[in-house]
Amino acid sequence: MTFASDQNRASSALSPNAQRMLELRDQVFQTWEQRVRERVFEARNVEPPILIDTMPVFYDNIVESISPGYPRTSAVDGTTVAAEHGGERARITAYNQTALIEEYQIFRATIFDVLHRENVRLDFDETHAINSSIDSGIQEAVAAFALVHSGFRERFAAALTHDLRGPLAATMTALELILLLDDPARIKAAAAKALSSTARMAGMVDELLHTMKFHSGEKIELDLSRFDICEVVREVQADAAAAWGALFELDVRPVTGCWDRASLKRTLENLVSNAVKYGSAGTPITIKVDDVYGRLLLSVHNEGAPIPPDEQECIFQMYRRAESALSGDKQGWGIGLPYVRAVAESHGGSVGIDSGDGRGTTFVVDIPMDGSLYADAPTLSQPAGRLVQ
Repeated sequence: MTFASDQNRASSALSPNAQRMLELRDQVFQTWEQRVRERVFEARNVEPPILIDTMPVFYDNIVESISPGYPRTSAVDGTTVAAEHGGERARITAYNQTALIEEYQIFRATIFDVLHRENVRLDFDETHAINSSIDSGIQEAVAAFALVHSGFRERFAAALTHDLRGPLAATMTALELILLLDDPARIKAAAAKALSSTARMAGMVDELLHTMKFHSGEKIELDLSRFDICEVVREVQADAAAAWGALFELDVRPVTGCWDRASLKRTLENLVSNAVKYGSAGTPITIKVDDVYGRLLLSVHNEGAPIPPDEQECIFQMYRRAESALSGDKQGWGIGLPYVRAVAESHGGSVGIDSGDGRGTTFVVDIPMDGSLYADAPTLSQPAGRLVQ
């Protein structure tokens, strides 16, 4: 039995070497998965079913293509199986194009290694069919990957424009008012409003630049100082209460550490905004501060529908948002939570999610009390993808 995309159920129409390849399928994928996890950084934490993806169908299409007389000349002949693989890698993993190409190259090498080990001798035409199929598969997968990311960028640009429009309009209104006013007090108030809106836009741009830097393999540069995190929490609560009302409950006590104050404040603002946007309307939002074993635990909890487990990772990826958040008026530019992760990891910590029916959703920033322990260490960039010869 094969898994080929034409739903061929009988192996009798296949050549002896093709049938032998079917028998060795499990060995090929066991070896391939091990090698991909060892060599492709982006694959290390991908769940097995997601890592395997459409590759068994692609493999069995290759099997058909090496059989003389079978009506398939290539594994991608008349099928989108490789394109679907590239699209899924773009949508639900942290792969880049180099990682995508590398896993196909490992797949090629693995097929030939297993066949050689099992004394399966291929002729020129069979070898050519395998190589041609994989080359075509790479082309179609990369094209689909690029198309999906192009769509991400377009959505990102549209959402960014949407988010910037509010503070930009407020700034323009304030400046126009200044031109019309003669009262110094009213001019000063309008100028303060324009300055506040401009600062908000500058913060959004800084957040984007920092997150892009982090995703290129660099840590965010931190301006470390000693302060009580509760001071930041109370500032954020006051601003949030002015914007959204008395929704916010604090469970805090003084906790002093060495961190970047501005980035932690922006992190908490993002988590609070996220809780307001996706929590059940009118229900309380709790901000909690703890310290344990030399680490700060800063959490924001909201009631409401949980984040599905298969979406909990993608919301930390740039230009990505949970599918459940893409409907209605809950627009955003997809940078807030990736920025939160970048700040946490640049302090040597992490951000986690706990979300479930009856529990609501809690985001927890878990970082060392002394951020300099990691911030002063050498940068550990992600290894560049290697081409498999």
